[in-house]
Amino acid sequence: MTTTDYALDPELAAALPELPALDLTDLPAARTTLAAIRSTLPAPDESGVRVTDIAVPGPAGAPDVPLRIYRPEVVRGTGGILDVHGGGFVMGDVDGSHAANLALCRAVGVPVVTVEYRLAPETPYPGPLEDCYAGLTWFSEHADEVDVDPTRIAVHGTSAGGGLAAALALLARDRGGPEIAFQFLAIPELDDRLETPSMRAFVDTPVWNRPNAVVSWECYVGADIRGTDAVPPYAAPARATDLTGLPPAYVSVMAFDPLRDEGIAYALALQAAGVPVELHLYPGTFHGSTLVPGAAVTKRMAVEKYTVLGRAVA
Repeated sequence: MTTTDYALDPELAAALPELPALDLTDLPAARTTLAAIRSTLPAPDESGVRVTDIAVPGPAGAPDVPLRIYRPEVVRGTGGILDVHGGGFVMGDVDGSHAANLALCRAVGVPVVTVEYRLAPETPYPGPLEDCYAGLTWFSEHADEVDVDPTRIAVHGTSAGGGLAAALALLARDRGGPEIAFQFLAIPELDDRLETPSMRAFVDTPVWNRPNAVVSWECYVGADIRGTDAVPPYAAPARATDLTGLPPAYVSVMAFDPLRDEGIAYALALQAAGVPVELHLYPGTFHGSTLVPGAAVTKRMAVEKYTVLGRAVA
């Protein structure tokens, strides 16, 4: 199939020629392409938000973890949001998610903290997850410094960030804290086995496809163990067999995304384990649909996110 064979939302389909074509099989080139695209974007609107960069103690023997803290001028809730950026475990940083986190902080009206975790393959699992856990720990222990109720912290992540957010919920449960009130898993990357129908079918979908997923997981957990029983559930949450006691969740998936079916399966598994969960499948969409901000379906996604997270941290 080609991208023209998919029943994409017309507004999204019209924007396809303008979207980046990222090929992770040449990771240095993909990172360069992403940086070049970002350099052409206008400066984001920082009005109504105070932004601070700090560094907090990292995992044992590792460097400090940079955090970016967003504080809204208009406060609407007592909780806070820990954001974990996407990028297939191999790309992305806090600058790349800056505009989205400014908008999130303003819309929900609570502090947002985002984590500059180390990337694979330079730092494979468990390094990135432990960096995120260090950020969550700092947020919980210093919640009073940012006027947040430590019992009302939600984790939010997109793509690989969604997978890391899901893993954080598992890790925090099994380590006895910090407390997580809610997990917002947007198009999460959860399963290194790459065996779902959508993962097998979508080898040429826009922005994200099976070949990119293979590289992503092999960089994160290692090419020699990807797909084997040596991969733990904290690396690939789809492998978890006990989901009881996890925080309530929201899971979103895109119709023409290789990650679609693993997200659906994880939501159903949470439901079966007695975890309150909401699942939303957006028709006509693909993994990078939010790169088309003017599309009606993208605007609906944003409203849904702000509404769900606002309710979670109110």
